[in-house]
Amino acid sequence: TNDIENVGVTARHHTFFEMLGNFSFGDYFKEQACFMAWQLSTEVYNIPPSRIHVSVFETDDEAYAIWTEKVGVDKRHVHRLGADDNFWAAGPTGPCGPCTELYYDFAPENGYDAIDLANDDDRFLEFYNLVFMEMNRAADGSTTPLERKCIDTGMGLERMAQVLQGVDNNYETDLLFPIIETMVQLMPSSSGDDMRAIYTTLDETTQRYLKVIADHTRASINLLSDGVLPSNVGRGYVLRRLIRRTVRCCRLIGVDASKAVEAAAETAF
Repeated sequence: TNDIENVGVTARHHTFFEMLGNFSFGDYFKEQACFMAWQLSTEVYNIPPSRIHVSVFETDDEAYAIWTEKVGVDKRHVHRLGADDNFWAAGPTGPCGPCTELYYDFAPENGYDAIDLANDDDRFLEFYNLVFMEMNRAADGSTTPLERKCIDTGMGLERMAQVLQGVDNNYETDLLFPIIETMVQLMPSSSGDDMRAIYTTLDETTQRYLKVIADHTRASINLLSDGVLPSNVGRGYVLRRLIRRTVRCCRLIGVDASKAVEAAAETAF
């Protein structure tokens, strides 16, 4: 919870998120994984290829060739990035390897000058990560090839919902906004039937409180359903802190916390 204060401030920061993905342990590897990711993105989700940019690890010539020569991605849409962005490791030792990521471009009209996938969060959203676990790293930093190379992919449900639903941030998707609408309805200052319209008129601070309530309620319900109870240690403390922050935000917007949490829980699931 060291970055919990970012919840509600950024467009995509959450205490709980759902990860989609697939694994391969010694079966298919790099080429098949890239083809499947591209097919899912462009043929199942119908994302236009012109909206997708791909990053590869800076020395992974194999991945670069797969994307540009076999999958057929425009070379202007494939970018080499360093280890901070495109190399995965579980720790200082153990399985590791390069990765490739798919980004959604919110502003293709801006062209190809000065593209910065890693830092331009306003324009690009990383929604799919394919990890190629092909090496084992020893304590001295040396690496040896894995006998059985593996694939580990991850796609954020909330991020994909944002892309497919065409909204500005994760909080305005149907995963979280129904909770926000419920909270707006409970606010004493609300009048009218269009909760989304009312929400857009609220000041930035109030919107942030509503986002925190939505995020923390969803996270808390999932923790409780997994058997976690509030306590002073471990994940129980995390749950306790989420509940306390939810109650605080409810009070700050003038909503009875007990009614709000009950209503939010019914809305969330």
